[in-house]
Amino acid sequence: MRETSRTAFDIDELGEGDSPHEECGVFGVWAPGRDVSRITYFALRALQHRGQESAGIAVGDGSTVLVRKDLGLVDAVFTDADISAMRGKVAIGHVRYGTSGARSWEAAQPHLSTISEVIIALAHNGTLVNSDSLRASLVELGVPFRSNTDSEVAAKLIGHYTKETSHLRQGIAKAMGMIEGGYAMALVRENALYAFRDPNGIRPLVLGRLGDDGWVVASETCALDIVGADYVREVAPGEIIRVSDDGLVSERGVPARVPASCIFEEVYFSRPDSVVMGKSVYSMRFDMGRQLAREAPAEADLVIGVPDSGLPPAEGFARELGIPFGEGFVKNRYVARTFIQPTQEQRSLGVRLKLNALRDNVAGKRVVMVDDSIVRGTTSKQIVQMLRDAGAREVHVRINCPEVRWPCFYGIDTDVQSQLISASKGVEQVREFIGADSLAFLSLAGLRQCVPSTGWCCACYDGWYPVRIPQSFAQGKFMEGYRPGGPEE
Repeated sequence: MRETSRTAFDIDELGEGDSPHEECGVFGVWAPGRDVSRITYFALRALQHRGQESAGIAVGDGSTVLVRKDLGLVDAVFTDADISAMRGKVAIGHVRYGTSGARSWEAAQPHLSTISEVIIALAHNGTLVNSDSLRASLVELGVPFRSNTDSEVAAKLIGHYTKETSHLRQGIAKAMGMIEGGYAMALVRENALYAFRDPNGIRPLVLGRLGDDGWVVASETCALDIVGADYVREVAPGEIIRVSDDGLVSERGVPARVPASCIFEEVYFSRPDSVVMGKSVYSMRFDMGRQLAREAPAEADLVIGVPDSGLPPAEGFARELGIPFGEGFVKNRYVARTFIQPTQEQRSLGVRLKLNALRDNVAGKRVVMVDDSIVRGTTSKQIVQMLRDAGAREVHVRINCPEVRWPCFYGIDTDVQSQLISASKGVEQVREFIGADSLAFLSLAGLRQCVPSTGWCCACYDGWYPVRIPQSFAQGKFMEGYRPGGPEE
């Protein structure tokens, strides 16, 4: 059992600003005879948009598990020598943006743990809302912890129940019966791959086929595409999948609940080339733009989108109204997390480090700027001012989702309601704050028309939480006068 690291510096991001962040992306592969570590590396590159804080790969070679993880982007964490040294037949990978636990090497994943003589590594996407009480119970039993992440709680809980039942799959099932929240997890031991998902299906996880005898699981189908795997289906809510020399085995870990996939995946997180329930994310966002144009048209000379997730809805908005669609910004794709702490002057530059307006396209024009969301309002304010500085005559802002009024507790870093500008301000007040000539949001009913007809978690928009939020977890995170709803309320 080995865990390796080069550095353990704190990291920060220039101009982090207003955008919400997903906790992470996960990937797993079972492919005897193939270079599973390199397959995982390329899959993580495809999932890099889901987390830029840390990256890690765990490989099982039939006798042990090797984990290599560190802070930073995938191509900075792994060298060709690292990949070549990690040989085996099964692997999992992880990219992280932390919503639970400090930014540290210990919090990077996969988490390595032991269950008697068995070595496991766990990769987790999501947030467990009852991790504090579970951690306290495990600590009372003498279980040690190396980090304060809920992912380590899950790994240690699985270990506890595996010892009790003497079977890893039963340990996973019993742990799934205890944990609450949104999660999609991949777990590897020396000779097997496991994947399992929360009973509401809040966090995404798909299954793919790699050749005749290989299997992969991933947060998005774009990771399947890059490694040449064929999409098979979604991992079902509450399902446990095990892949080993015995083939693929599926069983029910916990009973499925009311489907509640995170709708923000389609609005913002997922790559546009990913496919969800048979429909591409690009086409969903294009339809959101068309619906937004029907609900809130604008007289303008040009429609532009904020890269990258704002581009498909901007194209749809323009197509619906017959207004020219054009490029309004140049994105600096090399601004990401850094090991160098930025100065206050650099912080004040904010979004300008990532975007610059195309003066030739926007000067003297009435511009509709389409973006995926307004969370805190700070980034939108800077972008509107940037367009005015570039000579835009009018700036009309259109958002292809409803107002984000409620905190998220299932894997997005918006768990304090007072940070959400629409929780305390109406549309007109938000418009004044960001400095736009007009502002409109897509209705929730309109958004639902643009995604496949199934159950969705829209808690950040309507305050209905599919998994009950413990009082201890939600303490101080809701504003006065807001009362969340849910199946147990």
